Amino acid sequence: MTIKSCALLLAMAACLAGPAAAQVVRCTDPATGKTTYTDGECRRGEAAREVEGRKTAEEREQEREQAAEALARKHERQQHEALLRPPPAAPAPRTAAAPDPASSAACLQARQHLQQELAASGRGMYDEQQRLDAARRQADLACLTPAEFARADSERSRAQAAAPAYYPSPVVIVPARPHRPPPVHPPVAPPREITQCNVFRCYDRQGNIYPR
Repeated sequence: MTIKSCALLLAMAACLAGPAAAQVVRCTDPATGKTTYTDGECRRGEAAREVEGRKTAEEREQEREQAAEALARKHERQQHEALLRPPPAAPAPRTAAAPDPASSAACLQARQHLQQELAASGRGMYDEQQRLDAARRQADLACLTPAEFARADSERSRAQAAAPAYYPSPVVIVPARPHRPPPVHPPVAPPREITQCNVFRCYDRQGNIYPR
């Protein structure tokens, strides 16, 4: 529906509400081409054209009845369309919020275990760093959501790849020296005492013979 048609209908409705002699006149300004509607006279210089003549009381009553019937049909059509329209979908049930893993008993136990490992660190044990890493990872797994744990585990992997490997100082255990008995010295032989000699040999006091 155009603007002119709407204006015409409004003017006609005003005419129906007015006295029996009401009429609709279209006024056109020749300079601007602007069009207005009135139930009286146009302004000076405007071209006037009657678009709705004078109507009798019977004609106006008939128009009112037709308008009422049209409005009733429109109301019935809207009610019928409302009955055919599917009902709105029920809102989805609200899911219960997931429990906070940081408040769970598993998280508390994992944190206590991590505190124990931290308190026992610094003693130079060969697997000290591995035990600490395992305790930290278990605490993250128990106290974080899956998304938070994945992010923390990724950051921990990058940090371990960038940091140099840690090797604790080895503990050297010196074995005890074996007990050695004191050396046994052979008995000192008494000096030889030669008692007699001949042309070929000599004899000592113990009867030993020595070539001469």
